[in-house]
Parts: sequence; structure tokens; C-alpha cells
Amino acid sequence: MPRVIPRLISLEVESIDRSDEVSKAVITSGESESDFTSFASARSGGSRDYALAMTIAQDHASGTLWDLIWTGAGTEVDGVYAPYGNELPSVSQPHYGFTAVVAEPDGDFLGAEANASTSAVAVIEVEWALTGKPTKITA
Repeated sequence: MPRVIPRLISLEVESIDRSDEVSKAVITSGESESDFTSFASARSGGSRDYALAMTIAQDHASGTLWDLIWTGAGTEVDGVYAPYGNELPSVSQPHYGFTAVVAEPDGDFLGAEANASTSAVAVIEVEWALTGKPTKITA
């Protein structure tokens, strides 16, 4: 069985491969915070909230992932997380489809610290809530 090799991970948002703009893409899961928990939900272990946590390059050009945040906060986008980086999903190397709500970061959004490196890139950390659990895609 193949294991996930981080350098191969790919991420599509709105059918555009964003892998060259992202250095971290993690789908997180946590217990839902709700004022009301039904008996049915409690029996099944409680509801879960899912999110896409990313580190992205600050690229202010039109059409970039950073620009999508600047211009489209609050909108829903579809995406595909491919942990193996394979072009087509399979049973042994699935993809995961999701719908996320674009959100601005809590914290740094513009700017960076000085760095003498000629290859350093300004980045931001952002987390987008998912509308539900990602869907496993095998074909």
C-alpha cells in the first residue's frame, strides 16, 4: 500500500491546480461547537467540523489563490485534495473532494519580515471551513 509523500500532494481549487502556490494543505477535523446536540448526533459520537488549513504564497496578481481570498471571501469554492499527487483517483490512491468557504486569515494578510534570501517568499496562514466531510473519490 502506498504511503503519502508530502512533496507529491496536490491541491485544486475551482479546477485549477494550486500546488505551486501552497506549501501546506491539511484537512482538519474537530468536534462541532453547538448549543444544541440531538440524541441522534450524540449516539453517533457527535457532529464534526472540517476545515482546510493552508500556508499560501502572497501573490497579489489577479487569479491567484491569494487574490481569491482578497476578492472572494465568503464565497464557496470546490476543491480536490490529492494526497498522492496522482492525476486520476483510484481505490489505492484516492482523492478527496470538498466545498470550502473562502475566508481571510486571522492575523497576517499583507507583508512579511525582512529576509536576505533571494528565494524567500512572503506567506500567509489561512483556514477555510468546509461545508461537510470531504468525499472520498476512487474512480
